[in-house]
Amino acid sequence: MNRRDSLKSLAFGSIGLGVLLEGCVSGVDSETVADSLKKFSYGRTPKEKEYDKLLFSKKCFTNNQMKLISEISNLILPPNEFGSINDAEVPELIEFMAKDIPSYETPLKEGLTALNQQSNIKFKKIFIDCDMIQQKSILDQMAYPDPDLSSSEQSKDVKWFSLFRNLTMTGYYTSKVGIEELGYKGNTPNVWDGVPQDVLDQYGLSYDKEWLDKCVDQTKRNEVAEWDKDGNLIT
Repeated sequence: MNRRDSLKSLAFGSIGLGVLLEGCVSGVDSETVADSLKKFSYGRTPKEKEYDKLLFSKKCFTNNQMKLISEISNLILPPNEFGSINDAEVPELIEFMAKDIPSYETPLKEGLTALNQQSNIKFKKIFIDCDMIQQKSILDQMAYPDPDLSSSEQSKDVKWFSLFRNLTMTGYYTSKVGIEELGYKGNTPNVWDGVPQDVLDQYGLSYDKEWLDKCVDQTKRNEVAEWDKDGNLIT
């Protein structure tokens, strides 16, 4: 099993709704808000729509921070034939979660700042300007901590990366491209052509040809049934 398959096999923790909004600054134009709301309007109550509108009207991360978020997410889950982190709008999801769950905002921002500080100390440049080998050398220290240490003993960097990785995976594997990669089909109807003939013979039963033609003809499986006023099937 490769690294990507390992990540796909991990169970995602549920993410609760935040009830407060704090520490964000305005800066998103109304057209962007309207476009965002259109994507998530299905199944929303009026109260939830108002809450979404409030979240989408705020901006938590600077443009440079969003670029850094995209860079890190793509290192965690590189693009493949199904799509990419950006196709799945993972950076946007991470920003949304930082606004929806206020306790995420400060740790995420502090982690991004610390990442650039480490990069400057080690390579004399910010993280996004490093090559992939340099970037991975920094992230690997957080991704593979000492297994003998308890959670409370882990460094802030390790805890930050764990949160960031979980958000990245949640964002990607709950998106259209991520679900396609998982191969999840949901409730897909199969082809049913009736009770097998040997079973019918065993019980001395048979289908009425008229009903057999109406109900088990797979060429008509996509047609909507019609009934007359007396409740008789006419198609």
